[in-house]
Amino acid sequence: MKNITLPVRGMSCAACVSAVERALGELEGVNNASVNFASEKVSVNAEDDLSVETLAGVIKGEGYDIAVSKIEFSIKGMSCAACSAAAETALKGLEGVLSVNVNLASEKAAVEYIPTITGFESFVKTIDDQGYEAIPLTEEFTDRELLVREREQASLLKHFLAAAVFSVLIFIGTMFTVPLLSNSYLLFALATPVQFISGMRFYKAAFQALKHFSTNMNTLVAVGTSTAYFYSATAALLPEMFIERGITPHLYFDTSAIIITLILFGRLLESRAKGKTSEAVRKLMGLQAKTAIVERNGEQMKIPITEVTTGDIIIVKPGERIPVDGEITSGNSAVDESMLTGESLPVDKVMGDSVFGGTINRAGSFKLRAMKVGKNTALSQIIRLVEEAQGSKAPVQRLADKVASVFVPLVLSIAIITFLLWYIFGPEPTFTMAMMNFISVLIIACPCALGLATPTAIMVGAGKGAEKGILIRDAAALERAHKLDVVVMDKTGTITKGEPELTDIITFRDAEENRVLQAAASVESKSEHPISFAIVKKAESLGLTFMEPDDFTAFPGGGVRGYLEGREIVIGNKSLVEKSCTIDDDIIEKAASLNSKGKTSVLVSFEGEVIAILGVADSLKSGSTDAVASLKQLGIEVVMLTGDNANTASNISKTAGIDRFYADVLPEGKVEVIREIMSEGKCTAMVGDGINDAPALAEADIGISMGAGTDIAMEASDITLIKGDMRGVHEAISLSRITLKTIKQNLFWAFFYNIIGIPVAAGVLYLFGGPLMNPMFAGAAMAFSSVSVVSNSIRLRRKKLSD
Repeated sequence: MKNITLPVRGMSCAACVSAVERALGELEGVNNASVNFASEKVSVNAEDDLSVETLAGVIKGEGYDIAVSKIEFSIKGMSCAACSAAAETALKGLEGVLSVNVNLASEKAAVEYIPTITGFESFVKTIDDQGYEAIPLTEEFTDRELLVREREQASLLKHFLAAAVFSVLIFIGTMFTVPLLSNSYLLFALATPVQFISGMRFYKAAFQALKHFSTNMNTLVAVGTSTAYFYSATAALLPEMFIERGITPHLYFDTSAIIITLILFGRLLESRAKGKTSEAVRKLMGLQAKTAIVERNGEQMKIPITEVTTGDIIIVKPGERIPVDGEITSGNSAVDESMLTGESLPVDKVMGDSVFGGTINRAGSFKLRAMKVGKNTALSQIIRLVEEAQGSKAPVQRLADKVASVFVPLVLSIAIITFLLWYIFGPEPTFTMAMMNFISVLIIACPCALGLATPTAIMVGAGKGAEKGILIRDAAALERAHKLDVVVMDKTGTITKGEPELTDIITFRDAEENRVLQAAASVESKSEHPISFAIVKKAESLGLTFMEPDDFTAFPGGGVRGYLEGREIVIGNKSLVEKSCTIDDDIIEKAASLNSKGKTSVLVSFEGEVIAILGVADSLKSGSTDAVASLKQLGIEVVMLTGDNANTASNISKTAGIDRFYADVLPEGKVEVIREIMSEGKCTAMVGDGINDAPALAEADIGISMGAGTDIAMEASDITLIKGDMRGVHEAISLSRITLKTIKQNLFWAFFYNIIGIPVAAGVLYLFGGPLMNPMFAGAAMAFSSVSVVSNSIRLRRKKLSD
């Protein structure tokens, strides 16, 4: 099976979404098809042998278009027609490539392709495999999706302005008696271009739907405005038809023209608002460097980022954006990794450290070896994950989808019933009143608001999460997170730092702390044990100098021994140290006291006498206590899992403020704990490092992995916290809650608007002495209903996750 994402153009409402999903779902080999109306993309899970061309053909057959991109680039190294034919054939073989033209004379290739499936990076590799070299004609690569949206907005603006000018003239000529302007033939001439030029998009979309025995919002607009237009055209050109029947011919060109103008205006605002929902992804894309300075054959050269390959040596100067993921080979600096981790303070980097594409070099110059380029960089993976989350469909959307699938036929039925009731039982002029109410019902109905309610909120929510270092796998995970009752956390690396720290130095026989630490660190510097690292790290932090030990010996499971200036030093547990000296009872008691607090006691003996006890423990991460407290404030129970003994687990949990813990839990036992808690009927999240805890992450309702840089197990979890801060769990749950709250607000408004608006448009208020709705007001209400839903979703961007 494979997953394919296709950008679809021409959808205007939820009925369009249903039509595309139904058509693709009926195709043999398609397992699932999900359309995101807000991002205008369809995600398809299909058999490997099902081609993109087949999927595109089905979508086009439904009357919609696939958004394609075109690129032109140079191909160097071709010498004959066979070369250009080979290059062209190879490019045509790439999935997502629609057409290729390789010109041998100009050494250029023009490729039309689907940008969500393939791109220039793939073209470069394919051409390189053929033995040639692909070179971009420009260094700047722009956001093609943004260009497509801008072209769409420019077209909408042009047609809206033209329609607005004509509509104002028609309105004045209809409502007031103005010489020449009130002439029925002139009004007809002014209304016609509005109806069939500015409004042509509605007719095209409605006709395409009709060809497949379907309907959508465009059907409602086309039928409603056409009714007013053709009635008025008949009255203007053939008034005697009405007069002979004793009917005064009225013109409603203003109704049809102003409705089209208002709906175009609404679509323009909607398009601009929808563009803002994907702003987070565009910001991430904007972090990608365009060029890189590489060293090749002893020379420095500036090349487009697309030409950087794994193994290249890249020079990064102060203030520059790091082009790709890599490892520093020389130099040092401070790097701003805020785009990756959310931390504002720069991180010191030295030779051997990893750096990530898109981060900013703040201080010194350095060289790095490219380790991951193109789609494999951390930034590209984040962009991919965010786009997939934004394109997924939340379970809460199912109700809206079901309603949308029958919405337009239902509205058409209501409109026809409204016309008949008013025509049969209504007051004079019956036909006119029946027709105007018929138009109002068609125009006020808005499946767009239903279709946009969920996906726009998901897009903004997922984007906001990415800006905060919270990566969400899909909309379903974002929805489930708001229901959480329990958060289970692995101790090591999640609540604690995952590495021992020297926390206590207890000295005896007048020994000085720093002298003891200096001697112990000097010997321990030769050991690879984690406890040794903790002792050495503490000494280094205090600026202590080390001495070179003689005759160093390590005792597995016991400790170490060495000689400093001929004097024996033994550092280790009680079993090792008591072999070289007698340990007093008070020393044993103090060691036991440290152990009771969940710490490891290390004895230090010098020339046969114990002179100190060192306490080593895995310390809490900064913010762990605050994170636990904040989760409790949300009404969520926090549970800790650890492989440590009950004594250590009790001390750590008490310090962190956790009331419930499971000790002596082996990695394979974590799944059983998750199942036990879930069996209590509680929605449960598992928080871990995403690698050792993968089975438990998968078993839980929500798996949350704590990442650090690119060490994030995206595939093993539903949510990934890039910066590895436990406070991000609270932010992720808060994000889920405010996103679901926004979705519910949107759905309520969408349903409420239609439930109230349609009866009012049908004339229900008139039965109780109220007014009838003018179709122009219906058009304005419909135009702004979808805009209000999108605008409400955009409000998410300003929400604080700490609330």
